[in-house]
Amino acid sequence: MRRITLPVLFTGLLLASCSSVLGTATTVKGAGDELLKLRAGPSLEYKVILGLPDGTALNRLSCVTELGQRWCRVALANATGVTGYVSADYLTE
Repeated sequence: MRRITLPVLFTGLLLASCSSVLGTATTVKGAGDELLKLRAGPSLEYKVILGLPDGTALNRLSCVTELGQRWCRVALANATGVTGYVSADYLTE
């Protein structure tokens, strides 16, 4: 019985860790003519990494609320190594 439990437990932990890396698919919406700013941290005080136009595909990794504003840590869907924070107001649900 013990030999079966460890592989099952290991597999479950591995799948759980992978799912947190992948995140939830979302898209930039409502930025208009301006680009949505991908920031190094969850507030306007952090430096801008790059601008994202409407329609940019992202993976939502996690979200936090700072000073009444909800910020989500995201990764670019086609370049998962590029991560940062954006205002949740500009993401599809």
